[in-house]
Amino acid sequence: MRLSVPNIPPSILSKSALRKTQGVSSAEAVQRIASFLSLGHTAVLTGAGVSVDSGVKAYRGKDGRYMNPDYKPIFYQELIEDSPRGYSFRQRYWLRSYIGFLPVRRTIPNPTHHALAALQHAGVVGPLITQNVDGLHHAALRRILSEPEVDQRILELHGSIFKVNCQHGHVYPRTVFQAWLGEANPHWRTFLAELERTGAQPKTNPDGDVVLDESVSYDDFVVPHCPSCEGEGRRNSIIKPDFVFFGETIRQDVKDRSYSIVEGANRLFVIGTTLATYSAFRLLKRALELRKPVLYLNVGPTRADGLPGVDKLEIPTSAVMADVVHAVV
Repeated sequence: MRLSVPNIPPSILSKSALRKTQGVSSAEAVQRIASFLSLGHTAVLTGAGVSVDSGVKAYRGKDGRYMNPDYKPIFYQELIEDSPRGYSFRQRYWLRSYIGFLPVRRTIPNPTHHALAALQHAGVVGPLITQNVDGLHHAALRRILSEPEVDQRILELHGSIFKVNCQHGHVYPRTVFQAWLGEANPHWRTFLAELERTGAQPKTNPDGDVVLDESVSYDDFVVPHCPSCEGEGRRNSIIKPDFVFFGETIRQDVKDRSYSIVEGANRLFVIGTTLATYSAFRLLKRALELRKPVLYLNVGPTRADGLPGVDKLEIPTSAVMADVVHAVV
């Protein structure tokens, strides 16, 4: 089976390159968003665009194309392969992720995260579905609501970078696994400490994977075995982040809940995403099938461009969302 990184269909990108985008002023955008949200019972779907102002890199640029066309991600079946080849994939992934987790862990919510949290707290919008694994929506809402309430209000469609799980279902905090990686690889722990001391930051992808020099060898990097599995009499190094990899299927309960959120709302507000992944695009399709109004806030081409029933505003989220809160609340 051939796997590839999800992307916007070339037919949409080619049309986007030819069309001239009609600009919209911040004041007009704020008024249109506020009017849309003030009708109530709105579900929200977000993507990488809302986290860019927090320093989290997006996969795709304003032209809708993959920002690093030479990047070759590790696919799910490669990472979980129980063989020497699979272990080599895990060595590559976890070394890069060990270094890349540092800048992701340091990120903080930006005004768009806080604006959406305020709108949720005020009851203007309902549940929020995010494709992001950075935990920033949780961090913003956690400042005003308890953890159980936050979990009820936010669905992480693709999981979280702050947990890892093993092949047999044992789950650990990412910070704990990060410490295990450092203990097993003292040379790289020293390297990471030097990065922290100097403030240097490698080029990082949204899931915490970094770009390392081609001369780097992964052969001596040690991936720890799951201690719970060892306690059960087995050795198991098949450990992955608790988010959906390329080629991996979303859990059925998460899929069901995402549909339930869209179906239970009166309208859908899509913000900061190209919807290149079908897991998110199908939620917009479901809203349109049910004839729910859809407002789309994003800069650049998206998979939804040209679909009847989608009202799109092309303006950065940071330019309008704080003012939307004042206008509505």
